[in-house]
Amino acid sequence: MADTKLIVVPTPIGNLSDITDRVREALLSADLIACEDTRTTGRLLKHLGAKAPTISYHMHNEKARCADILEALDQGRTVALVSDAGMPGVSDPGQVVIEAAIGHGVEVVVLPGPSAFVTALVGSGLPTDRFTFVGFLEKNRTRRKKQLEEVKDRPDTLIFYEAPHRLREFLETLREVLGDRRVSLARELTKLHEEYERGTLSELIERYETKEPRGEYVIIAEGRTPEEARAEAEASLEGLSIEDHVRQLMEEGLSKMDAVKRVAKERGLKKNEVYMKVTEID
Repeated sequence: MADTKLIVVPTPIGNLSDITDRVREALLSADLIACEDTRTTGRLLKHLGAKAPTISYHMHNEKARCADILEALDQGRTVALVSDAGMPGVSDPGQVVIEAAIGHGVEVVVLPGPSAFVTALVGSGLPTDRFTFVGFLEKNRTRRKKQLEEVKDRPDTLIFYEAPHRLREFLETLREVLGDRRVSLARELTKLHEEYERGTLSELIERYETKEPRGEYVIIAEGRTPEEARAEAEASLEGLSIEDHVRQLMEEGLSKMDAVKRVAKERGLKKNEVYMKVTEID
């Protein structure tokens, strides 16, 4: 099985001109092509003139299909793994098959190529040095809010996917949980009607009161800013005396001196100024 390979093949997210020579070669030389949807991939293969047989794998049968794909690999066949668009395994099926192949001792080769969220992130104008890819959230509103609560305090730029019929509700929920942050909406990436819309959540919510969402969206949201963190910290300290603040931190396990340093830093005070107010605290 030394020469057996599973080749992970990213496919264009819209523009067929984005096919690389390596992708073309992989699809033309594969012995079997595992597709998320054989009809969608079939159109791409016809465009390339690829003749390899295809097998479907998707979110409902991916685990069961692993056995068929591993059997083909055991027979020495080269298998190309594709999704409908972009990189398999990122908000698309593929991870289960890749994990199974690695566990089976198969060499996995991943080709570089198109990715909607990377394209949208770079085009957003928001920070790219740190980001968290979230993808699609749960459809249930309560679970969606819980997922957003889990990432709202991160300073990373946040990346989401959303369908057009849920976009308006998603933006409202995003503002409710994150506040009125800057966002970028990207749709129809690499296609004829590619579009970026940038602004605050309030501005985009107002825009989509009259505009009909079309196509799947990549939403890039600003992370929690230092200014936002300071404002929240100040709000949490409102009505809390310096003495009670120190006691609270000591109850959490800090020594008195460490608590004094922390209170001084959080309140913008000098350490001796805080210490003089808490001399009687043990």
